[in-house]
Amino acid sequence: MKILAQGAEAIITLSNNIVTKDRISKSYRLPILDDKIRSRRTRSETKLLIKASKIINCPVPFSDKADGRVGGKTIHMPFIDGKKLSQHLNEFPLTKQKQICEQIGQSIAKLHDNDIIHGDLTTSNMILVSPSQGAVVGVAGDRTKVYFIDFGLGFQSSKYEDKAVDLHLLRQALEAKHFKHWESLFNSVIKAYKSKDTKIILERLKAVEKRGRYKH
Repeated sequence: MKILAQGAEAIITLSNNIVTKDRISKSYRLPILDDKIRSRRTRSETKLLIKASKIINCPVPFSDKADGRVGGKTIHMPFIDGKKLSQHLNEFPLTKQKQICEQIGQSIAKLHDNDIIHGDLTTSNMILVSPSQGAVVGVAGDRTKVYFIDFGLGFQSSKYEDKAVDLHLLRQALEAKHFKHWESLFNSVIKAYKSKDTKIILERLKAVEKRGRYKH
């Protein structure tokens, strides 16, 4: 078993090409409350992943392995054989970076059209899979694809504000991690963001960004 990541909320491990996300128990919470919170959040993330996997590239949970049901306190998923985008996006020529960001914009629009808010849109939560790799282990791909992972902060919402904030988080992530070309890259995201409510959401995004500037 290999530990892929460990944070305040969960530990993610890999074994036999199966990724397991196990929500960590919090000792400061009453055991019965802790159990309910972990189960609810795991169940919510599992449902989001299942719904999202039907419209964009993301891992599909093994429902029969999640503590015997969809939910529980762990999520078991297939391993995405690729590179973490945050660590490799800057290595590509700018043209390639823009193409990748256009694919990201297309995927976000699909999520938002289905009222799915990712909640943590950063390139650290995206896996880039090249044609020479299998998107999911054992499955061949015909072009470079971006897989979205970690819907732990995600939720369902039809509010324009929530969708604008989702985009704003990605803008901040690009500015922080890919600062050399972040404006060009974010413009590529927005260019490809063809949602049914694009105009309204982008107007709301301007308001969100303005509020962010006033905070500093």
